[in-house]
Amino acid sequence: MQNKGLIKTFAILFGLICVYYLSFTWVNNRVENDAKEFANGDAAKQEAYLDSVANVPVANYLYTEYTHSEIQDKAINLGLDLKGGINATLEVSVRDILMGLSNDSKNPTFNKALADASAAQEGSDETYVNLFFDAFEAESKGSVKLSDPSIFGNKSLKDKINFKMTDEEVKSVLKDEVKGSIGTAFEVLRNRIDRFGVTSPNIQRIGESGRVLIELPGARDIARVKKLLTGTAKLQFWETYDNTETANFFIQANSKLAEILKPEVEDTEETTDSIASEDSQIDDLLGKVQDSIDTKATSPLFSIMYPSIPQNQNQRSSVVGSANVKDTATVNKYLAMKEVRALLPNNMVYAKFLWDAKPVEKTEVINLYAIVSNREDVAPIEGDVVSDASQSFDQTGVNPEVSMSMNSKGSKLWAKMTEENVGQFVAVVLDNYVYSAPNVNGPIPNGRTSISGNFTIDEAQDLANALKSGKLPAAAKILESSVVGASLGQEAINSSAIAFILALCIVLVWMLFYYGKAGIFANIALLVNILFIFGTLIAFGAVLTLPGVAGIIITIGMSVDANVIIYERIKEALNKGKVLKEAVKEGFSFEGALSAIIDANITTFLTGVILYIFGSGPIRGFATTLMIGILTSLITAVFITRLLIDWYANRDHTMSFNTAITKGWFQNIRVDFLKKRKIAYFISGLIIIGGIGSLVINGLNYGVDFTGGRTYTVRFDQPTSSTEVGSTLKGVFGDAPEVKTYGPSNQLKITTKYKVDENSVEVGDEVQELLYNGLQSYLPDGTTLEDFKISSTDTEHKIGLMSSMEVGPTIADDIQQAAVWAIIGSLIVVFLYILLRFRKWQYSLGAVIAVFHDVLIVLAVFSIFYKILPFDMEIDQSFIAALLTVVGYSLNDTVVIFDRIREFTGKHDSWPFMRIVNAGLSSTLGRTINTSLTTLLVLLSIFIFGGDSIKGFMFAMIVGVVVGTYSSLFIASPIMYDTTKKLIKEK
Repeated sequence: MQNKGLIKTFAILFGLICVYYLSFTWVNNRVENDAKEFANGDAAKQEAYLDSVANVPVANYLYTEYTHSEIQDKAINLGLDLKGGINATLEVSVRDILMGLSNDSKNPTFNKALADASAAQEGSDETYVNLFFDAFEAESKGSVKLSDPSIFGNKSLKDKINFKMTDEEVKSVLKDEVKGSIGTAFEVLRNRIDRFGVTSPNIQRIGESGRVLIELPGARDIARVKKLLTGTAKLQFWETYDNTETANFFIQANSKLAEILKPEVEDTEETTDSIASEDSQIDDLLGKVQDSIDTKATSPLFSIMYPSIPQNQNQRSSVVGSANVKDTATVNKYLAMKEVRALLPNNMVYAKFLWDAKPVEKTEVINLYAIVSNREDVAPIEGDVVSDASQSFDQTGVNPEVSMSMNSKGSKLWAKMTEENVGQFVAVVLDNYVYSAPNVNGPIPNGRTSISGNFTIDEAQDLANALKSGKLPAAAKILESSVVGASLGQEAINSSAIAFILALCIVLVWMLFYYGKAGIFANIALLVNILFIFGTLIAFGAVLTLPGVAGIIITIGMSVDANVIIYERIKEALNKGKVLKEAVKEGFSFEGALSAIIDANITTFLTGVILYIFGSGPIRGFATTLMIGILTSLITAVFITRLLIDWYANRDHTMSFNTAITKGWFQNIRVDFLKKRKIAYFISGLIIIGGIGSLVINGLNYGVDFTGGRTYTVRFDQPTSSTEVGSTLKGVFGDAPEVKTYGPSNQLKITTKYKVDENSVEVGDEVQELLYNGLQSYLPDGTTLEDFKISSTDTEHKIGLMSSMEVGPTIADDIQQAAVWAIIGSLIVVFLYILLRFRKWQYSLGAVIAVFHDVLIVLAVFSIFYKILPFDMEIDQSFIAALLTVVGYSLNDTVVIFDRIREFTGKHDSWPFMRIVNAGLSSTLGRTINTSLTTLLVLLSIFIFGGDSIKGFMFAMIVGVVVGTYSSLFIASPIMYDTTKKLIKEK
């Protein structure tokens, strides 16, 4: 081997760099272990300890000191399935952006087109803007243009759109506006997350769809995160009416409502009289009910709202009324009635009523304000004038507030507004909630003000971050989210560590057992490979997820493949009588093993690329580790192993590449594989037909990310019946949810489609509360809702919600389409690559049919056994990742065999083609069995010890490896042979 010195230097330097990056993880773990020991189980104390050392030097590298915060940034990034946290796909509503650009147009054609586009989006992968354009053309039929003044030819777009423009010209402008708004939304979200304080956040735009992928491993307060991500931060400053101006209106409104609602009350009275006549024993109780009804009849508004009616000037206030939180919707309904709004005096005709941001402390009572609005409902000052915002404290130094400063335009507007309203009230409104409405004591010329209210420090900080980041151009809704508790993440780390160590030991022992001294060199290369993988992951800031750990472990199993191919070629050369040095040179040559190794690794790498393109979240983590593992395995097997063997051979040592036990294994095998191909075709056909029948009858167990809905992993303190829990929850959700045992007998996976089309934070909280109420009889006494919810800090959280996942129906359709394209894309790419390398379409056809055969059989197995086997066998994104990995593995096998057949074709052109194919299959059988066996043992170790969440993923891999090995021997090569033989006959 040439350039040994350069290779040695590279290996040493690369190894030192990897050790350098890994050392940060070691230091970080040491600091976090110190924090755990100090806290002794107290999560708040542990957090306080880590905060206290955040900016303290904890490591010294030569002359450079690193604080704990800097160490954390350089340590390995754990995904949320290992660390706990939240993963979400958000969508900035393009519909809302278009509504905003139209100034909330009331044009019926425009609104019908929006509704049609929203309906069409559920079953289409086309952008919302294009769907809207199509719907508008279909609805308008040329009768109205997009540039119409009632749609986009309005004042706010007057510099870009005029009524003379054609629809095509307007479309171009609108696309640019929407694209700009989505870009703004992405920047706003990124700024908010950067200020949130989560280690190693990940935020990515998904094309021009308006969707954003956000991963926050280790996020502590899940509800706070969701609120931060979905809040629009629409800040406005309004003048307000005071309670002296609204008192008469409320009195008149109360009387008017008594007239309007009188028929409803009379019906209620008749019902009450009927009940009373049937049973006189409950007259006392009904008397109380009757009193309540009488009050409601005479004071329908004042029975649920308490108006603020001042008796003197000292009682003058910006608060015009108050109500219980549960009654606010009814108050809003009453005040929005046309008959009631007609009672407003002329100077209040555009008044709007807004509630306080939070109830009065320690009560359920919330205050109401009357805002001085206008026909366009445009505030005098909006949040775009805010140049800076920060959390601070009021003059007492106790109550948190938000301090703001404005730009020059805002300062002028604020000075004018405060000057004109001295002695009056001005409201600070955020997302249509009033945060404060103070009395203006005098003009404020410098553009500085503060927002005070009933804040916690975190709430004030989040509000300041939102204001500083800017407002979202439209509401962002969560299409898909996955939340993992800290304790489940810790369990995943523990189980992954066990699986990793066991898999490594299996491979090391097997290589030593099978190849003897040569196995030692392969094992050294394998350990170096693991160092390179982890070092590269950390250096590039990649996130390590649970499927990513599985990818590394699979890479360990597959990384021996290159060494096996090389060693088998060296053994062949030694058996031909060559000396060790010559045999080694031949084994590592391109004509020897290198050609097959490169082809096999490229095909697997291509499937990893496709996984990365079409996958998201943990699947991308799996693809990343798979691709890095393939590259480092190639380097270590070809170069590191070669250096070690050459070093040994140069000292005139002998090496047999086997042990006394394994000597002669898989050598001089002569199997007529092609003679048995018809039997193989029959067996495969039978299994596939049976699988198709099962797919028609049983179908597949689709996961929530393919169907939409909410799924929760719930753990109890004792074994619990899934059937019994399903019956109980049917009464809670209306329809029976899917309930099944997930892992141990005291853990269930509960999936419901309750309010699947609504994915707001409030609905998510509602579903969790309903789930808690339905499961109370199965939980230990005294378990509160907070105890039940996912704990983002407590690694000892053993009862209640352990993880959750929400997927909207729209994105579920998109995930299905992406999965289908991923599989089709991988088949096309592989067909083209093999065609390029082997220059015969017969090879490509054999490989693709074999892969298609493997996919069908894996699907058949999952369809037949998902109701029988005691672990989760869902068809989800992880399953697609497993399928594509099986595709890569099967191709790996097939390409190695094809490479040998091609070699024999060139060397033995006088042989019949059947003999060449059989010889190629037989001569690679040792490598095929060796690689498959080590990979299977590794997969079994992950399946047994790797945790419940990846059991189905691993089972698909195990079935795939078995079927892939079989198909490379009995399907791919025979198909290639049959099509080639037919072509020869035709010629």
